[in-house]
Order: sequence, then structure tokens, then C-alpha cells
Amino acid sequence: MKFDGDSMSSIVEDVSVDWRGRPCKAQKHGGMTSAVFVLGLQAFEMMAIAAVGNNLITYVLNEMHFSLSKSANIVTNFIGTVFLLSLVGGFLSDSYLGSFWTMLIFGFVELFGFILLSIQAHLPQLRPPHCDMASDGDNCLEAKGYEALIFFLALHLVALGSGCLKPNIISLGADQFRKEDSNQSKKLATYFNIAYFAFCMGELIALTLLVWVQTHSGMDVGFGVSAAAMVMGMISLISGTLLYMNKPTRGSIFTPIAQVFVAAMTKRKQICPSNVQMLHVSQNNVPNQILATSANVNNLLHTEKFRFLDKACIKIQDGEKESPWRLCSVTQVEQVKIIISVIPIFACTIIFNTILAQLQTFSVQQGSTMNTQIMKGFKIPPASLQSIPYIMLIFVVPLYETVFVPIARKITGKDSGITPLQRVGIGLFVATFSMVAAALVEKKRRISALHSNETVCIFWIAPQFLIFGLSEMFTAVGLIEFFYKQSLEGMRSFLTAVTYCSYSFGFYLSSILVSLVNRITSTSSHSGWLSDNDLNKDRLDLFYWMLAALSLLNFCNYLFWSSYYSYNPSLLPVSPDDQYHEQDQARETSKYMDECSRV
Repeated sequence: MKFDGDSMSSIVEDVSVDWRGRPCKAQKHGGMTSAVFVLGLQAFEMMAIAAVGNNLITYVLNEMHFSLSKSANIVTNFIGTVFLLSLVGGFLSDSYLGSFWTMLIFGFVELFGFILLSIQAHLPQLRPPHCDMASDGDNCLEAKGYEALIFFLALHLVALGSGCLKPNIISLGADQFRKEDSNQSKKLATYFNIAYFAFCMGELIALTLLVWVQTHSGMDVGFGVSAAAMVMGMISLISGTLLYMNKPTRGSIFTPIAQVFVAAMTKRKQICPSNVQMLHVSQNNVPNQILATSANVNNLLHTEKFRFLDKACIKIQDGEKESPWRLCSVTQVEQVKIIISVIPIFACTIIFNTILAQLQTFSVQQGSTMNTQIMKGFKIPPASLQSIPYIMLIFVVPLYETVFVPIARKITGKDSGITPLQRVGIGLFVATFSMVAAALVEKKRRISALHSNETVCIFWIAPQFLIFGLSEMFTAVGLIEFFYKQSLEGMRSFLTAVTYCSYSFGFYLSSILVSLVNRITSTSSHSGWLSDNDLNKDRLDLFYWMLAALSLLNFCNYLFWSSYYSYNPSLLPVSPDDQYHEQDQARETSKYMDECSRV
């Protein structure tokens, strides 16, 4: 079931369909029951990808024999590519395939990537000869030729599959709740918290059980377990096929956006009318009785920002139908305004994810130089340190949902307790202290190693993980909820994918910063802060201080943009009593505008 490209601007009620394209039944489809199957995929897929991503630097360094800085860049580029490719998944879902079919196809692509990694890790002839990078790194042969080809092919298959899955997992699960139902609207806020809980459980199992398997049974077995977890996730997804509410695809989502800019530029010499009710409402002849501002209706009220784009709504050919590339609807223009408005909010989370990149690369290597033995005969794998915040979060997230949200809801009257933008801001502020803790601990570790020849306990770096985990609970969930609620039907998967691009740009920025810092701090007499494979010779502590300063400046920048941002009134939640009043107002407005068009 597909609509024309300009139907995004139509003021029509959106109809959910089942897997066969038939209209959904309220008693049979949707709700938390169907969302649970999506959450199953969320947990298992995260388990699989986290086990690979969080310990990948160890495999790249010790088995592929790349240098430490190059290994760190490979890992950050891989994770960055995963999140960047989420744009592809969001576009295909909204435009052509739908969330369910996109997830089904690319879930198997990701599974094949895990299998290929496992095969290469198992067969010695597909890897460079064994060599100890710690003691004889200069003489170790780096992976080249077919060895590098197989490795990077497998990584890119995993990145493509996971990237296309991520935005659709969120959007398909959230689509199971009817926004016009006040009870289900509250459950939507709960769903975002439960989805993050499923994410935490997947991460926790990956960083404890699966990393332990990788460390003690080999990376081939570890990658194989990731493939098995992905199989379980796909079984969970397919099991809910008969229960899902699916949103119909609408053709290319970029066409209506491009039409707004083309129409506005074409009419750039026109003067916007002082009475906004003279602007063009819709390309279609829509009956008055379906005009409304409820959440399931594609109708946005006019706002005063970016007035230049309003020129796309000026009708200059009376009595004649203009091309959609010369005349757009108010709803179409307002959606473009929203996209432009959220860009600064999105940009302010890039530094946040650059910090995350350090916890998955340098902090793991930091832990490998510390005393990992916590009891006789048992050593904790350095990559498992990343499980510390998730152990905390599996308790904190339920408390947040059951204690904090109800209390905050009574005070603020908002379904989610605090607004998504407030939640993002809290997380960005807290993240700064993660790098402060990391810098202080690294200085202590380095001084102890160089001057006292002592190895400090690995749990000294736990605070930087705990603090960042807490900040991620606020920022990650708040950002996804914000983008999802600020988009119309037909663009939700793509705008959800935009939030994942923040991770991508953050990890890419990390690679750029590492290279720039090495170049700037290198002299003829000594190497840069991060140039050596030995952290005792590097100055990782100074790099952490630099990130702490950038994080604080980024938070101040966010305060400016979040205070400047204004919500479109149509996307704000309304009470049932107010909804009937707004529908009456919309009908009266429609009648008035029809009279104006006749004149």
C-alpha cells in the first residue's frame, strides 16, 4: 500500500495495516504485546553487535596486527559506519519497504557478516601469522590482501545490517501504540524506557558472558555466539508478524522536502501574506470533517519561524492547479521547518558520542595495563569493564520509570515526566564528569607505572563508565523520543535514523581528533600524545582533559539551542477534552479557508 510522494502534505488520517496490507484491528494488532517481539530483537541484536564492537580492538590489534592508533580508528570507523548506515535503513523503510520488511532483509545481512567473521577467526590461513604485538609488535605482519579483504567485507556486512535495523527497531516498536489513545500515549513513553532496558540487558550479557567466551574460548567461538544471538533475535521478530501494526510506505521522503525548497526559491520575490490563513493548506480536496490536530492526522499548524519557506505556500494561479514543485501545503512546509530546527539539537550530541568512542577503545586498552585479577584464578577481561554501567542501569532504568516519572508527571503534567530536551541536557552535562574521572585515573595509573612500578587495580576506571552510563540513559533515550515525536507519519524511521547519525559523527570525530592530536603534539624529539602502542609513553590523560573541556563547551552550546527551539503546536500532546475543542476549531478554519478560496 503506497501513496504518492506529495502525500506527506495531505491532511489525511493514517491507517495502519497488517503484514498483508489489510487495515489493522484494535483488538488484535498493536500494543505492548506486539512490541515485546520487537524488544526481543532489540536485546539479541544488541547482544550480538556489542560483543563484536566492544572487544573488536583486541581482535584487530592482536590478530590482524594493526597498530594501536590504527586499531582504534578501525573500531571507531566501524561503529560510526553502523550508525551512518541507519540513514539507509530509515529511508528504505519510510519510502519503499516498511519497517518490518527492512528489518527482515537486513537482519539476515548482519547474520551473514557474523558468520564470515567467525570463519576467518577460526581458520589460521585467513589471518596473518601469530605474533605477540605487546613484545614484538614491530616485527608482526599486518593483515593485507585477501586477509584484509575478508575482514573488512565481514565488518561492512555487519555494519550494513545493524545500521539498517537500528532505526526500524525503535520505530516499529513505537508504531504499535496509537497516539490518539491517551492511555497508549503514556505507554509510548514507557516503551522508550523499556527499549533502553532491553538495550542495557543485551549490552550487559555481551560485555560479561560473550566477552568472557571470546577471551577464554577464542574469538571464533565468540563471533559464533554473536551469530547465534542474531538468529534468536530474528526468530523473535518473525514470531510477532501476525500482530504488528505496520505503517504504509509513501514513496520517496525526499521529494516533498525538495519541493518546498524549489517552490520557495521559485517564489522568492513574492511577499508572504500577513494573514497566514491565506496560505495554501493542501494539494488535495479533503473533506472538512477529517481535519484535526490529533496525533494520528498529518496536519501541522503554521509557525512563524523560517518565514522564507512560507513562500512555497503562496498560490499565484487562481483557478488553476499548480505543480507540486511550485505550490506546497502548510503541513509540508512545517515538516521541513521541523527538520531544520532539530539540526542544532542533533549536532550538540556529537561530542557526547565522541566520549563514548573513548570508552570503547582507549579505556579498554587502559584497563589492559592494569591489574585485572579480582580473585585467585579469575581475571576480568578489560572489555567487560563496559558492563559496569549496564549493571547499574538495569536497576536504575526501572526505578526511573516507576519512581521518578510518576512523581515528575504529577509536577509537570507531562507523560514522560520531563521533556525530551530536558532529558538530553541532563545527560550532556553529566557526560563531562566522565572524562574528568578518566583523566584523573589515567594520571594516577601512569604515575604508578612509571615512578613506583606498580599496577593499579582495574576497578579504578569504573567511575568513568558509571558516570557515562548514567548520562547515556538521559541523552540517548531523550534524543530518540524527541525526534520520534517531532516527525509526521511516513518520516519517523528516517528521523529516528538521524539520531543514530550522532553516534556515527561522534565516532568519526574521535578518529579525526586522534589524528589531529598526534600531528599537533608530535615534535622531532618526541612523538604525539597517542602515537605509541605503549600507554605509559602516551599522554592519554591530557587527551581526556581536552575532551572534558569540549564537552563542557558543548553543553553550553546546547543550552542556547534548546532554549531557542519551539515545538509545533500540532505535535504537542492534548487531553481528550481539548482534542474535541481543537477539532471544532480546525473545522471552522477549514470552512473559512474554503470561503477565501472561492473569493
